[in-house]
Amino acid sequence: MKLKGSYFYTLREDAKDEESRSGNLLVRSGMIKKVGAGIYMYLPMGLKVIDKIKKIVKEEMDNAGAEEVLMPSLIPEEYYEACGRVASLGSSMFRLQDRYAKPYALGPTHEELFTIAAKAVVNSYKDLPFTIYQQADKFRDEPRPRYGLIRVREFIMKDAYSFDRDEKGLDVSYHQMRDAYNKIFDRIGLDYKIVKADTGVMGGSLSEEYQAVTDIGEDILVLCDNCDYASNLEVSEVISKEEKKEEKKKLELVETPNKETIEEVCEYLKLDVKKSIKALLMKANDELVIFFVRGDRELNLVKASKLLGVGEINFADDALIATSNAVPGFTGPIDLKAKIVIDREILNMQNFCCGANKLGYHYINANIDDFEYDLVGDIVNVKEGDTCPICGGKLYFKKGIEIGNIFKLGTKYSEKLGLTYLDENNKSLPVVMGCYGIGPGRILASVIEQNNDEHGMIFPVNIAPYEVCIVLIDNKDSKQVEISEKIYQNLKQLGIDVLLDDRDERPGVKFKDMDLIGIPLRLTIGKKVENNLIEVKERNKEDYQEMSIDEALEYTSKYIKDNLK
Repeated sequence: MKLKGSYFYTLREDAKDEESRSGNLLVRSGMIKKVGAGIYMYLPMGLKVIDKIKKIVKEEMDNAGAEEVLMPSLIPEEYYEACGRVASLGSSMFRLQDRYAKPYALGPTHEELFTIAAKAVVNSYKDLPFTIYQQADKFRDEPRPRYGLIRVREFIMKDAYSFDRDEKGLDVSYHQMRDAYNKIFDRIGLDYKIVKADTGVMGGSLSEEYQAVTDIGEDILVLCDNCDYASNLEVSEVISKEEKKEEKKKLELVETPNKETIEEVCEYLKLDVKKSIKALLMKANDELVIFFVRGDRELNLVKASKLLGVGEINFADDALIATSNAVPGFTGPIDLKAKIVIDREILNMQNFCCGANKLGYHYINANIDDFEYDLVGDIVNVKEGDTCPICGGKLYFKKGIEIGNIFKLGTKYSEKLGLTYLDENNKSLPVVMGCYGIGPGRILASVIEQNNDEHGMIFPVNIAPYEVCIVLIDNKDSKQVEISEKIYQNLKQLGIDVLLDDRDERPGVKFKDMDLIGIPLRLTIGKKVENNLIEVKERNKEDYQEMSIDEALEYTSKYIKDNLK
């Protein structure tokens, strides 16, 4: 493409309302433009990158045997009702009515429609297995859109669904998709981790996330310094260590005036905070549930919700707390009249401090046999330095952006929507499903977060808007114009995606713009073309090389070939 006369602009100043590096650079480069909170236009240069990402995704999906379809975004709400998901998706779902007051939704996810599509073809076991996918828009009413393309309300998603007769077949399909995902992210050149994750509202027995490792990431990745263990913080297991056996001491009530936080209490009593437990007064299914965890730990709401079998846990209000004898700031498990859930780590604790359910008082030297509890489980977040559940190494944290996920859905949707098949004995059985999602927009943002400098973006060749740019220094110099056109046409004939900057702009402006949009290789046609010399510069290097025109063409061809994955 030639820039002169094309739709192209850049901004010199940072975007005022973009919090992330990627969002700022995408807006400044004219690749995207914000329409509203979490809503963006993809402009020509940005759409070109997205299309290249989608092309890689399509190639690997097709290579894995999946077939492409396209589902509508406007979906009758009855399909979500049938699977009980109107409530679980809640306010994140955009809902509307047609002129006849029939309820619809803008599709936040498409499990139901893919299941309906499968019903059209599946009758017997002979019709299985197969996988179908789409790359289409999704809509979710994010409460706090932010970070450019990372947290938005409208986005493109590649979602695929596999259909098998049993769990054994699902294992095969799942690993085929997992291999395809590895190839996709390897081709794009991302630094990523595959982590165990929560299945969330999707349901199912297994979920893994593909996380791009970046400082801006919203997710916390738990990694091991000794093995390849990787997990999302939400589901990472805490390994509880046996405490040294102590002689049981006498339970003692002590005054702790105006000391409401566990840190204040332990400082006042000169105790290690690890020798204390704290209470979290919560609401689950309109019931008061009081969770107790070690003083230096944080309650993990995902784990706690799964233990209780509820969809959501929130902080209890004063009216609900008043149904018990709990005293906020001084709540403890001894003689507490409420549902009690303890973290399993407490089972190994001895002679610890806890609230006394009396204003201004705590107990010291409490032990597990001093009180009763209703449930026990792993309900806290791991901390850096905790023990790896696989090898016993030390855990550490990184931040990540979720760019893909894979689920074993099982029969959740097939059972509710009547997707069944007849086996060899003519017995009707539910189809076993898997689900596999990728976000091209998040991939774009993640690539930029991992590959940028003070001048702009640094795209890998595979998804760069153009693989090579030619900068014409003086478009009034006939020799420079002639050579620029010659090189441009030669590269096009070689199948190289090339951009010719032939605008009436100063050289410095052109250089800055080409650096900003991150094109991997720049060829500069200037005065030295009279001596058959041009400049060749790789975007991720400071220095440039002078070469003859033929050498530059050969170098460019080899560079692109070597860097295309």
